[in-house]
Amino acid sequence: MALFWPDMLLFVSLLILFVCVLAFNRITQTHKVYLAFHFVMMLWPFGQFMVNTTGYLHFQEAYIKLAFTALSLLGPGWLVFVFFLTGRAALLTASKTLLYLLPSLLCAAGVLWNPGNIFMTPQDGSYLHHEYGPFFWLLVVVEFLYFIIALLIMFHALKSVHSLNQRKQLAIAVIGIFVLTGFSVLDLLINVLLAPWLPVIPGMMSLGILLSDCCFVVAIYRYGMFDILSMAQRDIFSHMTMGIIVVDENGKVLEVNRGAAPFVHTAKGDVFEMEKFLSPLHTQGEVNEFLYKYRNNPQERMQTEITLADNMTRHVTIQISPVLDDRKSLIGRVITFHDVTELRKLVDEMNRKNEALHERNLELVTIQEELFRVNQKLEQMAITDGLTGCYNRRYLMQQLEHEVLLNMRYRIPFSVFLFDIDHFKQINDRHGHLVGDEVIKSTAEIVRDKLRRTDILARYGGEEFTIYLPHTGREQAELLAERIMYAINHNEVAAGSENVKITISMGIVTEDGDDIRFEDPKEYLREVFARADSALYKAKNGGRNRVVLAH
Repeated sequence: MALFWPDMLLFVSLLILFVCVLAFNRITQTHKVYLAFHFVMMLWPFGQFMVNTTGYLHFQEAYIKLAFTALSLLGPGWLVFVFFLTGRAALLTASKTLLYLLPSLLCAAGVLWNPGNIFMTPQDGSYLHHEYGPFFWLLVVVEFLYFIIALLIMFHALKSVHSLNQRKQLAIAVIGIFVLTGFSVLDLLINVLLAPWLPVIPGMMSLGILLSDCCFVVAIYRYGMFDILSMAQRDIFSHMTMGIIVVDENGKVLEVNRGAAPFVHTAKGDVFEMEKFLSPLHTQGEVNEFLYKYRNNPQERMQTEITLADNMTRHVTIQISPVLDDRKSLIGRVITFHDVTELRKLVDEMNRKNEALHERNLELVTIQEELFRVNQKLEQMAITDGLTGCYNRRYLMQQLEHEVLLNMRYRIPFSVFLFDIDHFKQINDRHGHLVGDEVIKSTAEIVRDKLRRTDILARYGGEEFTIYLPHTGREQAELLAERIMYAINHNEVAAGSENVKITISMGIVTEDGDDIRFEDPKEYLREVFARADSALYKAKNGGRNRVVLAH
């Protein structure tokens, strides 16, 4: 039995370290993880020692299973602790944590169940001498995989950390992992694999656990591994200009910072009464509703504004945030006081400026609308003929350059009509320019009425007009030309005591989509209009009031 006293001494040493860390450090989230990990490490030497204190097989089995269950939890304990140590605790979601724990939990279940003694078999009716089964070696492999993953995470963290102090902290933790892993390998080699030939050396695994734990204690006290965040939080809390009071569920002040002094006179241990504090003050908003919620809905966030009239009028915002435990029960409140006087002044000044800007904007909107209407008129005037309302020649040619490119690309047929009013000079000379203008306007209106929405009618010059008809082959062009000629022939314009009959002569060019080929669209359009003009010339020479199709 004397051989196993080292395990007892090492357990006592780990227990002392556990108590010291618990007593002399402020408990943070990382502390909680470390202490849980430390507790698991303590169970190994405890079980190894206790198995030698009894001769009852069932008690021996319980203690040996306790030790090896703790050993199976050592790997995931390392892994979770490393996540907190390297600042990656946010990655430990519930599903990922369960995934990390699953192999270890399966090993622990196998240790506790030990079906068919596949984990361990007692020798001579005692667990002081035992034989390991295949499940033990599976446990060893799983634990070493945990250690390897933990080491890889630590090495990766060492590469990404630039602070010298943090690098030293992580380096000591890496040393701790190597120490525990090294002693685990020695214990496995000497006390398991070479046990038939070498004497048993007790406490090797326990010594490795103690030395690795010492590495963490050194990191805690020498480099303040866990206290940096707490110290920073305390420093920020004390020096914030915003007043902060922390009270428990009964209103007893647990903490108050310097920033609260200008707003409220209270100290730790006093009872802060919100009703008494607000009663002599001028408040903004529904103070009665605020106090009602403060008394009856303590789990809600709430806010109000007060006016302090001391040496100068100050506006202060009070915000109350509940502190809830895991069961969503109220355990305290955080009350903050924020001086918003300057902000109120800025808001008032901003409101005045905004009103002035709003009025100015209304004027600008009115001006913009007027400019928009004027621009629309100018744009319309730039592309249309003032007398007839048709598009002008410049706009027509710009559109046609784009259209013929599309027609050539997609093999779309199109037609172009070029027509003018017969004997227009005689009408002007005989009846005057006013009648001539009326003849032009009337002719344009009749032609426009016969066209489709996609067709483009433009005044080409003087009494001459042109029509662009997309997706129009020869037969469709001829039918449309006949309808236009028929409508024009039945049109008359009043000129005093008589009516002026109107006729037109028309030249037509039709392009099949498959035959459109050109390199320069402008040159191509000149050729198209030259052909249409030639056809129009033939129509006039042929007696006028007719349509000639260009070939």
